[in-house]
Amino acid sequence: MSSICRTKPVEGLRLLNRVLTTSTPYIHRSDRSIATVAFEEVRSSPEKPYDFTAFIFHGLLGSSRNWRSFSRSLASSLSADGVNWRMILVDLRNHGNSAKIEGFVPPHDMENAAKDVANLVNSKGWDWPDVVIGHSMGGKVALQYVESCSRGVYGQSARLPKQLWVLDSVPGKVNPDDSNREVEKVMQTLQSLPSSIPSRKWLVDHLLKLGFSKALSEWLGSNLEKSGDSMTWNFNIEAAAEMFDSYREKDYWPLLEHPPKGTEIAIVRAEKSDRWDPETVQKLESIASNGTGGSEGKMSYHLLPNSGHWVHVENPKGLLEIITPKLASIV
Repeated sequence: MSSICRTKPVEGLRLLNRVLTTSTPYIHRSDRSIATVAFEEVRSSPEKPYDFTAFIFHGLLGSSRNWRSFSRSLASSLSADGVNWRMILVDLRNHGNSAKIEGFVPPHDMENAAKDVANLVNSKGWDWPDVVIGHSMGGKVALQYVESCSRGVYGQSARLPKQLWVLDSVPGKVNPDDSNREVEKVMQTLQSLPSSIPSRKWLVDHLLKLGFSKALSEWLGSNLEKSGDSMTWNFNIEAAAEMFDSYREKDYWPLLEHPPKGTEIAIVRAEKSDRWDPETVQKLESIASNGTGGSEGKMSYHLLPNSGHWVHVENPKGLLEIITPKLASIV
């Protein structure tokens, strides 16, 4: 059974009150990892054992820190009923603190990025996550994680998540002729720049002269780190470009049409996002309305109003209203 879900206004207000009245969760940061990706941890009550775990994957050229604020709010809202959630914010390979870790086996694609997460679980001796949330490119890493897990790629001990959330990420192949060309332009521009940047101001001014928006230019500038007298990226641009190519090529429509039993795949489309064409939206609505077989999992489709692609920044409260009650239903 599948559904198209919209949150009731009263329920949404109740959830927002939870966020505003619950204490700020504890954040644990880990920059080290044994032959696998770096991560940060957000917990609503660090002094208590956690009940459930959610993994969160950022998008292209992003990092775990992009999702700190939203993760705090989500953990707080879920703790209002006395349930302790642990949020693991992953730095995907070649991004954030994982860009400083050597030894990631190529190719740099969705399969290996997802396998990195399984390796993290195994290396730490953790239970497998109850929920996986991915934004943009991270959404396809999350889809690959579930697909690989369902095929037994991660071993017999691996357990599928109960919920998989894909945030404003088109599940099928991305045709370069139909997609927003700004991403391609950004990647080409960054690859043409010297490895050492004089300053953050120099970069922002340079990008503005090339026609990029101030918001995008400043966000890209936030990914620079001090290195001696100059600045360097906190991502590996060449390897990230390989991941972007893999993201565009992968097609997960079959997974949405036949989700594995015990897992709900929830697709969130941002109302003002420019990444969706009418045909794709219609296909999502059709799958959600028609449902899946009784021997399979579920697929649901959610519309996030008043938001562009950067859902956790443009309408975090609306995103909380959609996700929180679903996560709270896990028992």
